[in-house]
Amino acid sequence: MEDFWRLETSMVHAGYGPEAHQRAVALPIYQTAAFAFDDSAHAADLFDHKIDGYVYTRLGNPTGQVLADRVAALEQGVGGAVTGSGQAAVACALMAIAEAGDNVVAASSLYGTTYHLLAQTLPQYGISVRLCDYNRPDQFRQAIDSRTKAVYCETLANPSGHVADLAALAELAHAAGLPLVVDNTLATPYLCRPFEHGADVVVHSLTKYMAGHGIALGGAIVDSGRFPWAAHGDRFARLTRAEHGVRGQSFVDAHGAQAFAARCVNGPLRTMGAVLAPLNAFLILQGIETLALRMDRICFNAGLIAQFLSEHPAVAWVSYPGLPAHPDHGACQRYMGGRASGVLSFGVRGGRQAGADFQDRLRLVRRSTNLGDCKTLVCHPASTTHRQLSAEDLRKSGTPEDLVRLSVGIEHIEDLLGDIDQALAAR
Repeated sequence: MEDFWRLETSMVHAGYGPEAHQRAVALPIYQTAAFAFDDSAHAADLFDHKIDGYVYTRLGNPTGQVLADRVAALEQGVGGAVTGSGQAAVACALMAIAEAGDNVVAASSLYGTTYHLLAQTLPQYGISVRLCDYNRPDQFRQAIDSRTKAVYCETLANPSGHVADLAALAELAHAAGLPLVVDNTLATPYLCRPFEHGADVVVHSLTKYMAGHGIALGGAIVDSGRFPWAAHGDRFARLTRAEHGVRGQSFVDAHGAQAFAARCVNGPLRTMGAVLAPLNAFLILQGIETLALRMDRICFNAGLIAQFLSEHPAVAWVSYPGLPAHPDHGACQRYMGGRASGVLSFGVRGGRQAGADFQDRLRLVRRSTNLGDCKTLVCHPASTTHRQLSAEDLRKSGTPEDLVRLSVGIEHIEDLLGDIDQALAAR
């Protein structure tokens, strides 16, 4: 029946059946580190992957499994895995297929910590990154070689607001025999489902809009089940060769369409232990139930705030792809139906100090580096997260001194506009 459910219904019900959990209407929290075996034969079958079941929460937990299944259903994937954070999801997805000597070709418009993962952390282990202009497919083609393992981008980049041309990137990735891995955190599957545009793997920071309440960290990896790993067996030996697989089979042979998801769980996630706590899985599931309602309100509020800022004399510029003047407005229309989620950036006239002063004068909006909360949050990177960078380094990173990032919430629009207006007028 789930195949016929619409998205909003799946947000509430997908992946959970009360009959499998003592008929509890609400999903139980399986707050346990380990699970008991019936006998030695039962344990052997579990460790040989001959039967489904749970051994140890680092390898799987019923509460986390419902969350993984629900996110996969929303993205229309065949399976997935949940992780302790969004960053863990990105790292596990890439490390499931890449090893020393390999490289990842990625869009340069990336969340800051993802940039550091690709540009600084993975190179320590021999995996390099080649950054390309997000709207220049020719740069991606030129960067790909025989050791490239994936093309990577964000549907909607944080904080630049750049919208990736998913179809174009999927086409060039597939022409080279590579999967397209997409971070869909800011768009969420309510605004965009990258698999519909050719993506092969989706990752999420569930901490943000999917949860919406800002009280639990979590991440997810979703497998489309469509990438032909076996057709590129030498390049993706970690999935196609038995020595890296389970019970004497490769992941492709043992798990079929869910080979990539299985590799993530039984490879980097199992050995590095970036596990999602059962309580956090439960809390994130509560948030997902109201995702559609929240995103409708957030997109409405963000659009009006972006328009207000674009007309305000104290504002030098606004970056929000929902505005017709934004260079990616066409891509926003194509991939997200014109609704650009809740993150927008703008510059306050007067530079670094003006941006910091604006942040400090806000009364309702909370000062925080998080985003995707029901509460509206503000961050001035030059005075907080990026304060160690020079003006030139800020410019090169795409984070100019005057940039202020708003993560718009669900408050009444007049209260938000009033707070922003007074903070701008008090200069």
